[in-house]
Amino acid sequence: MAQSKVAPAKAAKAIPLPVSEPTPEERPVLVVDLGGQYSQLIARRVREARVYSELVSHRLSAEEIAARNPAALVLSGGPASVYAAGAPHVDEAIFSLGVPTLGICYGMQLMARDLGGAVERTGASEFGKTELEATESELFHDLPQEQTVWMSHGDSVTAPPTGAAVTASSPNAPIAAFEDRERRLYGVQFHPEVVHTPHGQEILKNFLYEVAGVPPTWTPAAVIEEQVERIRATVGSERVLCALSGGVD
Repeated sequence: MAQSKVAPAKAAKAIPLPVSEPTPEERPVLVVDLGGQYSQLIARRVREARVYSELVSHRLSAEEIAARNPAALVLSGGPASVYAAGAPHVDEAIFSLGVPTLGICYGMQLMARDLGGAVERTGASEFGKTELEATESELFHDLPQEQTVWMSHGDSVTAPPTGAAVTASSPNAPIAAFEDRERRLYGVQFHPEVVHTPHGQEILKNFLYEVAGVPPTWTPAAVIEEQVERIRATVGSERVLCALSGGVD
């Protein structure tokens, strides 16, 4: 009896799996703490802009920072002089990671010193409210050319980093802000995180939204919802015991 031929089965067409976008927690804005009293406040201001942030030590290496896959870096202020013995510093290689970076006060001075600029004690310190004159730039986009900012510094940047353009000045700080658009490196001598700088939050938003391209999608509630879903996916129908504070003891 002749055997019937069976047509070979067709290979199933591969269906690409959807690629999920990283969560805000997976691409945080890292606020590098350089000993400033406002470091926690900077992280809070970033979160108030609906962008997830974390405060990290300045002792992290460039490799450790890169492993966190940050959307942006913010270098905080600090009371030290960048030239003082034992003053906080960062791994200079972080400036070559291609991560948008904003230096605030001491963070700006550290960036200038490490990238070919200069920082000096000029004798023209600024403490308190100061009038700033800004040029059209990414940080000051759509903001008044003349505005009030809060300064707190003894040293001053006297030469910007190589390749950076000066974008703002004050009576005692001819270099009150600079930016290097190609390397996405920015610095401000004043403190945008305090309420005494009326347009400070807008400056931070310009950095986060326009420079770093981080969407304002994070909320504390979103974190809770995400963690609940992760726990449910792990635990399934089982019960979970959660101990807090004294319950841990």
